Amino acid sequence: KKSNAMDLPEGIFTWSDPKKIARGLKRAVEQSDRTKGTKFSSAMSMLNFYINRAGTNLTEQDKEKLNQAKIELRKLFKKI
Repeated sequence: KKSNAMDLPEGIFTWSDPKKIARGLKRAVEQSDRTKGTKFSSAMSMLNFYINRAGTNLTEQDKEKLNQAKIELRKLFKKI
């Protein structure tokens, strides 16, 4: 009855701004008590999971935007 999945803003991966996607992911993991591992790894895992599941349905522009969101996420968590 109760999901253990992290709550993400609706449509987060379709947002047009990679920085906004990264900030939204960071906010979601920081507010969640259902993450596994570090907050950074949880956020990056959700992003990678979406990219892998969407796979061939993503346009090159979408892939680039989501890969840029990964870079922005690393910056937000001071991993660069």
